[in-house]
Amino acid sequence: MATKHEQILEHIESLSVGSKISVRGIAKALNVSEGTAYRAIKEAENQDLVSTMERVGTIRIEKKKKENIERLTFAEIVNIVDGQVLGGREGLYKTLSKFVIGAMKLEAMMRYTEAGSLLIVGNRTNAHELAVKEGAAVLITGGFDTSETVKKLADEKKLPVISTSYDTFTVATMINRAIYDQLIKKEIVLVDDIYTSYSHSKFLRSADLVSRWHDFNTETGHSRYPVVDQQNRVVGIVTSRDVIGKDKNMRIDKVMTRNPMTVHAKTSLANAAHVMVWEGIELMPVVDPSHKLQGIISRQDVLKALQHIQRQPQVGETIDDLATNRMEILEENDTSPVWKTMVTPQMTNPLGTMSYGVFISLITEASSRLLRKYKKGDLVVENISVFFIKPVQIESEIEVRPEILEVGRKFAKVDIEVHHNKSVVGKALLMAQLIDR
Repeated sequence: MATKHEQILEHIESLSVGSKISVRGIAKALNVSEGTAYRAIKEAENQDLVSTMERVGTIRIEKKKKENIERLTFAEIVNIVDGQVLGGREGLYKTLSKFVIGAMKLEAMMRYTEAGSLLIVGNRTNAHELAVKEGAAVLITGGFDTSETVKKLADEKKLPVISTSYDTFTVATMINRAIYDQLIKKEIVLVDDIYTSYSHSKFLRSADLVSRWHDFNTETGHSRYPVVDQQNRVVGIVTSRDVIGKDKNMRIDKVMTRNPMTVHAKTSLANAAHVMVWEGIELMPVVDPSHKLQGIISRQDVLKALQHIQRQPQVGETIDDLATNRMEILEENDTSPVWKTMVTPQMTNPLGTMSYGVFISLITEASSRLLRKYKKGDLVVENISVFFIKPVQIESEIEVRPEILEVGRKFAKVDIEVHHNKSVVGKALLMAQLIDR
């Protein structure tokens, strides 16, 4: 039987897109406490089922597909620009296909304004009205209001008209930044993207007999299976080590390993890889927030996906990318190559010198490149000890010199020195686990 928390989530999911949701309303409708309703609404927000905005409240939104993540909803625009909704609240869940800056004559502006777009314009009521009639939402800059006619029209067409105190240039920059952040999120591969779903997973129930494990093993050739209880919650895992020499008529819950490590679908693939390598795990159950089985992920799946990611071109750049993309090989050597790079404005701290975070990124990247060449594998950092770091000014050219001190089948120890003008400006020791390709 579903818990109250799960019942509330199912109720929220059944509501039509655009519906307004309140803690008191949910508590009254489902006869639960307001605390339970609040926690469930927060979970629904984490699952992208609802969105909460100041001066608007919580509304049911359409869950965005991974491939359309770079499209923002009008609700997200309100949050980005600290906006106030003047009309068309029921359309806040819709996504915008493009935005148009209204800094031209009315006729020219309307040529670019189409259904699904967002017109960013100042105090031009006639432009507001024409845009809504064309099926576009409107973002009014400078803190201006609009006419009652436009508000009424926006409500009828369910197209948001939003007001913000920021100027047009600032608003366009903020929205561009948000879209760029979404592109980076899109590139981050999650467990959700690669795991084997529940319907295609083999799993055992706690009341099953050991003979069931042998049946699965003969059928699939695999030796590891999650174990679930009557509510489909993961309670254990069974491997060949657990069943060897055991009576085939014993119950699975008598031989299984209890409280296995699990992972959520929204966990990043890199994080899952770290856990699996660190703990030496070959298979992990994927669970939902209620610990119910959603599927499984294997170490082989993770490693294949990581190799695939490295061959993909990137669209959005992270801070790490900005710091490491300029690194060029200066001296090629099998055990101690040298990379050079320039300290750019983005790589500095408030004092105008290279930041500590960038220093860590550079030594990690240099070590990774060296080990990838030497071992044909990738590293998962276990520990970095920084012995010292001296200030390096903006636009200084630095050299990063990693040297392998020790390397085994599954671990490596690298000594790194950073030089500027033939002086050592940083020194660190990196220890890492290796992921074989």
